[in-house]
Amino acid sequence: MNPTAAILIIGNEILSGRTQDKNLSHLACTLGAQGILLREARVVPDVEAEIIEALNALRARYTYVFTTGGIGPTHDDITTEAIAKAFGVKVIRHPQAERILRAHYTEDQINEARLKMADVPEGAALIDNPVSSAPGYSIGNVYVFAGVPRIMHAMLDAVKHTLVGGTPVSMLSITCDIGEGTLAADLTAIQNRFSQVEIGSYPYFKQGVLSTTLVMRSTDEAANQAAYNEVSAMIARLGGNLMEDPTKSA
Repeated sequence: MNPTAAILIIGNEILSGRTQDKNLSHLACTLGAQGILLREARVVPDVEAEIIEALNALRARYTYVFTTGGIGPTHDDITTEAIAKAFGVKVIRHPQAERILRAHYTEDQINEARLKMADVPEGAALIDNPVSSAPGYSIGNVYVFAGVPRIMHAMLDAVKHTLVGGTPVSMLSITCDIGEGTLAADLTAIQNRFSQVEIGSYPYFKQGVLSTTLVMRSTDEAANQAAYNEVSAMIARLGGNLMEDPTKSA
C-alpha cells in the first residue's frame, strides 16, 4: 500500500473567497511523484476548536498531514496554538528559530510580533524557509507550512526527501472534441476493465468549443498505459478529434 496524505488549509481568507488556494495542486503533484497519495483536503477557518478537530481526525487516518496558513505574526495566526493543543503539549519559543529571525531582521525591525514566528509546539522540528526565514515545523506526522505559495513550496522542497514514499503515480491525459454523454458508456466499460486505474472525465467549454479531457492515474504504469490506449482507440472509433488540453492553454 502506498503512503497516504491529507492537506489542512487554514484561513478565513480562503473561505471568504478573498484568497485562492494555490498549494493543493502543487502538493498533490509533488507527493504523487513520490508515490504518496493525497486522499483528502479540508479547509477550516481561523477557529482553534475547528483546527484541532480536523487535525486530529486527519492525523489518525493518514500517513502524513500537511497544514498551510496561520503561522505568521498577527492575531489571527493561531495554527501553532491549536496544533500544540491537538498534541497535548505546550508552545515554546524555539531558540534556533529565534536566532534565525534575529539574524534576518535588523534590530529596529525585530519585535514581539515577529518573534511569535519562533514559537512552536514543544518537541517540534524546524523546517527551513529560504524565502522569508521564518521556519515551519513538523511534529509527529504533521508538517506545518506557511500559506504563501512561494514559501509553502520551498518548505515542501526542504522536507520531501525525508518522506517515505511508494510507487510513483503515473498520469496520462488525452483531450478530444466529444461530449461526455457520448463517451460515457464506452468509458464506463473501460473503467470496469481497469479497476486499478482511476479514470477521470473533465468537460470544458472554451471559446465556443466543447471538449473533454480524460485523465488516467495509477501506480501500475503498464495498466495505466493500457487504459490510455483503449481510451485513445475509443475516441477514434467514435469519430473524435484530438485537441489541446484547455487547462494548459492561455
